[in-house]
Amino acid sequence: MKTAEKLAAGWLLTLGFMFLTLSVSATLEKISTQKAIIIPQDEHDYISPNAISDKYDERAVGGLIYGVPTFLLGGWLALGLYRQSRLEKKALNQQVNENLQYLFYQMLKENHGRITLLSFAMQSQLPALEARYYLDEKAKEFNANFQVNEEGGVSYHFDV
Repeated sequence: MKTAEKLAAGWLLTLGFMFLTLSVSATLEKISTQKAIIIPQDEHDYISPNAISDKYDERAVGGLIYGVPTFLLGGWLALGLYRQSRLEKKALNQQVNENLQYLFYQMLKENHGRITLLSFAMQSQLPALEARYYLDEKAKEFNANFQVNEEGGVSYHFDV
């Protein structure tokens, strides 16, 4: 469904832009032809500038009539898709954070307040840097102690 909505928004924006471009083009052509019209000396060869002007006016108005609603509808669809995508990403991030928090508390309970970086990274399946960042934030939040062993492994000690 999202793919169809994206395609519809893209086509409507493109079509609206094309109609608006035709409108601007007709207006510019009208201006350039009005400057180029030289009234001939012979009365039989005279072409009314209003007849040429009307042709360009019709194209310009038609482009606006079809272009503005089409472009606005495409923009409205695109904006709705953007907002929906943003809400879905926010909900997904919240779910991931809740899962990490649940795992963190479960590990604290099982290990009596002691968590190592490696064990948390393995359980949460996070990269080491993200796991370290998460544990550092929780350590600041809960005022935990750090211990570094001889191999350089960090363990966090929380008061449970």
